[in-house]
Amino acid sequence: MNTLLGQTPNQNQKMDLESVKRFVEKEGGDYESTVDSMTEKFIEPMVMQGLKIHHIEPGRILCSLIVPPRLLNCGNSLHGGATAALVDIVGSAVIYTMGALTTGVSVEINVSYLDAAYAGVSGITTSLFSCFFTFASN
Repeated sequence: MNTLLGQTPNQNQKMDLESVKRFVEKEGGDYESTVDSMTEKFIEPMVMQGLKIHHIEPGRILCSLIVPPRLLNCGNSLHGGATAALVDIVGSAVIYTMGALTTGVSVEINVSYLDAAYAGVSGITTSLFSCFFTFASN
């Protein structure tokens, strides 16, 4: 089990608030120079690189993504935030398939996590993130 401190907790151990604060704030250390050097609007290319569309038609996109190490969480599975970003970005693309020139802003996104998606083992990627989007107008 991974924790904020990188160790398995015992039953009586509790996380101290300063450790939680450091985990969330990411001030200083290795993170600071990496984050400061990122270009503007880096999220879409970082999340979408490698995504493949298998089928596209008006109102529908079927796609997959081999889970890359850059999108893993501390449990070595696809980060839930990356999943939500994929849903948001590809969901916007579905709106474009209906002929829209702009998509606006997502008002609500609902993601149900059924199981973890992992990066490959021994250089062979075994997990795929698959998504299926359908847009229906009233």
